Amino acid sequence: MSDVVITVRGESNARARAEEATVRVTVSTDGPTRGPVVERAQERAASVQDGLVAHLRSGEVSEWSSARVSVWSDRPWNNEGAQLPLVHHAAVELSATFIDAGALSWWLGDVAESDDVQVTAVEWRLSPATRARVEREVAADAVHVAVERATAYADALGLASVSAVEIADAGLLGTHVDQPVPLAARMMAAAGAAGGPSFSLQPPEIVVTSVVEGRFRAE
Repeated sequence: MSDVVITVRGESNARARAEEATVRVTVSTDGPTRGPVVERAQERAASVQDGLVAHLRSGEVSEWSSARVSVWSDRPWNNEGAQLPLVHHAAVELSATFIDAGALSWWLGDVAESDDVQVTAVEWRLSPATRARVEREVAADAVHVAVERATAYADALGLASVSAVEIADAGLLGTHVDQPVPLAARMMAAAGAAGGPSFSLQPPEIVVTSVVEGRFRAE
């Protein structure tokens, strides 16, 4: 039998406990007079910022920022279709990255006591160093899976040796599949990681997946 080219796909995944959480909060106020509304928003935001600075100094927060300030006005309508007096609004958006789940839980419980503060998101992730390490490990394992699969095909054909011709991230070899090809390396939270903020937070597991495609020559 002449040489045969075997094209296969290898996939691997690993789970790692999230180490960081980026939380986003919005401080918002409203009222009939613009000046006091803006002032109250600034005062409440400053209080939230003071808490973040304290956590930053203690090493529980790696970074924080005040991303955007918005001030606007509108005239609401009542149930009878009449326009009411002007209402002024002010909002300050802040974000912070916590590296301590206990400190995050405590801080969320503290800021949630104010009616002016709304927690809009808590996003968990791995640290850059851990993410790079786990991605390398699953990528290498995905290649091993592809090699083993190609070897199994070669054995079934009665061919003795297998050598790699091409190895690429999924979809880069131009193979045609009926379903969308998964990303070569993707990260997603494991089941139960999403949802609204809690005051007793447990870092979820992050699933890191690597998919590769390979062409091998068997003879």
